[in-house]
Amino acid sequence: MAADSNSAGASTSAPPLRRRESLSEIRAANPELALSGNIISATFNTPHSFVYRKGGDWDLKARRGQSALLDSFAYLSSDATPWNHTVVAWTGEIDAPTDDVVSSPGTPAPNTLGASSLNALSAPVPVDATTRLPTPPPIDGLWIPREDQDRLEYRLSHNKTIRTYPVWLCDESETSSDGILLKDQARWRRYAEQDLYTLLHYKQHEPTDGRRERIQWADYYRMNQKFAHKIIEIYKPGDIVIVHDYFLMLLPSMLRQRVPSMYISFFLHSPFPSSEFLRCLPRRKEVLEGVLGSNLIGFQSYSYSRHFLSCCTRILGFPSDTLGIDAYGTRVQVGVFPIGIDAAKVESFAWTDAVKEKYDALRKLYHGKKIIVGRDRLDSVRGVAQKLQAFERFLEMYPEWREKVVLIQVTSPTSVEAEKEELEDDSKVASRVNELVMRINGMYGSLGFSPVQHYPQYLNQDEYFALLRAGDIGLITSVRDGMNTTSLEYIVCQKENHAPLILSEFSGTAGSLRDAIHINPWDLSGVAEKINAALTMSDEKRQAMQSSLYRHVTEHNVQSWITKFIRKVYNVLGDTGSANATPLLDRALLLSQYRTANKRLFMFDYDGTLTPIVREPSAAVPSERLIHTLQLLAADPQNAVWIISGRDQVFLKQHLGHIAELGFSAEHGSFMKHPGADEWENLAERFDMGWQSEVMEVFQKYTDKVQGSFIERKRCALTWHYRLADPEQGIHMSRECHKELESTVATKWDVEVMPGKANIEVRPTFINKGEIAKRLITMYHNPGADEIPNTPKPGHLEFALCMGDDFTDEDMFRSLNAASGTVLDANHVFTVTVGASTKVTLAKSHLLEPEDVIECVALLAGVQDAGERLGEVNLGALSTVEGRIPDEKL
Repeated sequence: MAADSNSAGASTSAPPLRRRESLSEIRAANPELALSGNIISATFNTPHSFVYRKGGDWDLKARRGQSALLDSFAYLSSDATPWNHTVVAWTGEIDAPTDDVVSSPGTPAPNTLGASSLNALSAPVPVDATTRLPTPPPIDGLWIPREDQDRLEYRLSHNKTIRTYPVWLCDESETSSDGILLKDQARWRRYAEQDLYTLLHYKQHEPTDGRRERIQWADYYRMNQKFAHKIIEIYKPGDIVIVHDYFLMLLPSMLRQRVPSMYISFFLHSPFPSSEFLRCLPRRKEVLEGVLGSNLIGFQSYSYSRHFLSCCTRILGFPSDTLGIDAYGTRVQVGVFPIGIDAAKVESFAWTDAVKEKYDALRKLYHGKKIIVGRDRLDSVRGVAQKLQAFERFLEMYPEWREKVVLIQVTSPTSVEAEKEELEDDSKVASRVNELVMRINGMYGSLGFSPVQHYPQYLNQDEYFALLRAGDIGLITSVRDGMNTTSLEYIVCQKENHAPLILSEFSGTAGSLRDAIHINPWDLSGVAEKINAALTMSDEKRQAMQSSLYRHVTEHNVQSWITKFIRKVYNVLGDTGSANATPLLDRALLLSQYRTANKRLFMFDYDGTLTPIVREPSAAVPSERLIHTLQLLAADPQNAVWIISGRDQVFLKQHLGHIAELGFSAEHGSFMKHPGADEWENLAERFDMGWQSEVMEVFQKYTDKVQGSFIERKRCALTWHYRLADPEQGIHMSRECHKELESTVATKWDVEVMPGKANIEVRPTFINKGEIAKRLITMYHNPGADEIPNTPKPGHLEFALCMGDDFTDEDMFRSLNAASGTVLDANHVFTVTVGASTKVTLAKSHLLEPEDVIECVALLAGVQDAGERLGEVNLGALSTVEGRIPDEKL
């Protein structure tokens, strides 16, 4: 990212690609969304860094890095868009001059002093390559009175360029009505930068005992919580919330938990690794589940989105396709949105008189030589060492270029906590870079010339753009990054010179910049050959390459990026809203009808309804709360409670058989056991089961092909499970297996081949849950019948509740719907599917999760805290995360 070219307060005036949409047009196109016109952007750091001075004076400076993101904020906050834009962000580490440190009441003055400003490159003259910039920590134990906090908050919230609401991060014990004590401010970034950043960039940590990770995870979780609290404070219905980057990966689910109807999107600015790497993260499930609270998730490139989808399927077990994931009862869409830069602003900055003066000085200093430009942070993923090695190989392979080419490499200090710690410990990266610079200069330099000019410093804005304009080659050899703004800014700065860009294929911008010269930074000879090809390229080819790249960068700028992303957000929301959505179950109406009814029937599916779907079927055991709720519900003599499941008799008896008042139907209606009875009734005993041997042959063939798959043999059905297999192979082979069964067994026998959730089941056609539902309606709706012991009492059935999640449960819904309005009063029948409101179903209403089902039934059964829990939305992502929050003190 460009050093010092990030002016957070700079206005963006680049014309949009098309006529500006008005808010009224957007609302008219999506009336069901009731958009407020407000956008809330949640990002880790505020656009400014702060220095606190005693007496409430605050010094604000534009924050380095993230130039493209900050430019998008400025654009959204300008009159060029129809939106009202607000940023919610952490203050970042607050510094204070030594003399102005204020201690909290009763606290001795801190003795950890702040750092002076970093060096600036004042002239294009090489400095000592071994110089390391000072990076002492900010003030620790800094006390800020409440009135000074308010003063800064007022100043930021009334900023005319980017309105910002700061998040103050500290422990509860460090804040009071008098003020806030900031201690160890860097702690809030450690988990994100030491665990997430490294793994997202394909770097693995050595195994540890986990104590450090537990503490840092707790800080990461609390930080996301504080962001959620701040957003809720300013949120209004109809607002669109955009969450940015890996620092806030838990935030979408936390917001969804608090406001289920909130419009939430998430954009990851960094790479996303393959599932093999993400599996190495101890909190991999929590992180993925946190992001899945979003309606839309955006990535820089298709490969990153593909890796994310694969991780959701392989690690969480959620079905996915190229467009999104089905998770937690809803559809989460995924898209690719390569970010751009504010090309017009860069162009205006790059052609000032001050830049021209420095540009002329550079060209004069290196007159007669070709300049290769490199500008990177000193992170291990930026490929600086690979660049130097490739340049060394170039000088070795092409001796005719010696003393005719100079590599000007600028390395600024890393902003990543993990890399900082490595630097302080004599990092391999820093020492390796210094070693390579000295070796190349020693071997190929002379008394009057050094082929590598290494500037381990920040550049100010004028010097940065002068360097980009002066280059004859832009060389970027990152081994992994999200979006490389330097490459885009270099293209803009070369609109006159047409100097080629050599770009690593591992850069996030490589997919967008197709006309750049792509290289593999690990192939040193290959990079050397590309450098030579770029230096010898004809003017016509250079001009054609530059023209195409320049057109792409100026058309696909940051304004275009954020506009497309937001348009996709409300299009996604509109698509969801315009579908034939199944309404959420009206639990107040359900409770009212329940209380007025004298005779009630309950029919529950088991897997996916009363318990979550799990990878190992035997692990789907009922929770204590479920058992307690069913006991209370079934104990009421006015209630008839049935579990109608695909499970066999053994499983149902083992886990729920101790509740004598329950009725059971096993194997999708093949067997029944009435409440209080000891024996099971076999409804399929007269059916020829000769088809099972043929199905077993087919299932065994696919079990041999698919590692991790297995066959479950029931009395009347056979099931092939592939939940433990590789998801992609399992889905593919299940289609083949289904096709083969339909063309062979199903043509000869009266059986049904049913694809389920990571399984295929074959059972007799006349056996299904719908037939059981019909039996139960006939059995319990029996006005005028004689009263016989051990049979349902005569009377009208005044309440029927049927809940299920699978397509096999649609047979029950069909039977209930047929009886509704004829046999039964339509107002007394409730059919409920468990899952997304958008899935195709015959049910009249829906609930999202099995946990919602339990709490709903608990409300009817009179469980004490059910009413309180119904005020919450059960999102597996958050409950999983909350269940693993470590104690602060270990």
